[in-house]
Amino acid sequence: MNHQLHKLSEWMGKEKIDFCFITSPENVFYLSGFLSDPHERLLALAVFRDQEPFLVVPSMEKEDAKNSGWDQEIIGYTDIQNPWKMIEQSIDKRISSVQKIAIEKEHLNVERYEELLQLFSSATFVSAEEKLRKLRMVKDEKELSIIKEACALADYAVEVGCNELEEGKTELEIIAAIEYALKKKGVTEMSFSTMVLTGANAASPHGTPGLTKIKKGDLVLFDLGVVVDGYCSDITRTVAFGEINDKQKEIYDTVLKSQLAAIDAVKPGVTCADVDLASRNLIAEAGFGEYFPHRLGHGLGISIHEYPSVTETNSLVLEKGMVFTIEPGIYVPNVAGVRIEDDVYVTENGIEVLTKFPKELQIIK
Repeated sequence: MNHQLHKLSEWMGKEKIDFCFITSPENVFYLSGFLSDPHERLLALAVFRDQEPFLVVPSMEKEDAKNSGWDQEIIGYTDIQNPWKMIEQSIDKRISSVQKIAIEKEHLNVERYEELLQLFSSATFVSAEEKLRKLRMVKDEKELSIIKEACALADYAVEVGCNELEEGKTELEIIAAIEYALKKKGVTEMSFSTMVLTGANAASPHGTPGLTKIKKGDLVLFDLGVVVDGYCSDITRTVAFGEINDKQKEIYDTVLKSQLAAIDAVKPGVTCADVDLASRNLIAEAGFGEYFPHRLGHGLGISIHEYPSVTETNSLVLEKGMVFTIEPGIYVPNVAGVRIEDDVYVTENGIEVLTKFPKELQIIK
């Protein structure tokens, strides 16, 4: 049993949970090492306090599950089979009485919940989400190594994007060049839809790239991430295409100062709120407080958004092993949109910044 499963089983023992039924692909991967997108089909992992776990997968993925390194029982079912009877039989072989089941209440749909309820009508159901979030929040050395590789590829992607900037090219053309370059390096998946936003479009925090053309005097915002072995990176850089005006420069400098202030605040023992406010207060003091409408950052790992949420109200204390983003932004309509984002790792005494692309204002001629 791997250490992630062991920690979950320990928690189940303390909470007197008979079994945990995990259905989100991200948590199945975290606990089993098997990464799958089952679409509408059932993918599940059953974990017990002191019995061996088992996987439930579409039969077409059974060999893939074995090849992933999973060496426990695998229930494979075809498209014309109902897997629930098989699940009941495998659970009955392990435990004689089921009183308490942990599920992912935010993921398990009503139909599947009712299937479990029909099998174990006297059981009570509790949430497994909080425990799983806390487990995933602290990364081990293997996870950190993979995330670092994903960050290096994100740095490369921004470099490609900057080199592709040319007057008259569209946002989508730049994105195509970035993703083509990454494909040639073996990248099969982005963390999320790649964003390249130019000029006024960059003032929308979650803008949609399109056929807007790059022109001189624009700030161009890149927001992208790369998936490596199931783990995500996430970087934002804003660069100038040609010379920019004083107001644009003031906004850029303010965001950079606030981002560096937040990085300086990170160490074990401080809270998420401390880090957020180190950045947010500086932006407010510069007169741009109303133009910073989102949290400072979010946890990062198997999912692009994980625990912790780095907000001014989150009193969660940072600890070694956490990985999250620091991404302040100022978005002034029809003036400028600037965001600078790094992925960071909390070390024993401070911080390691995992994304390395330069943050000083880049002026692309």
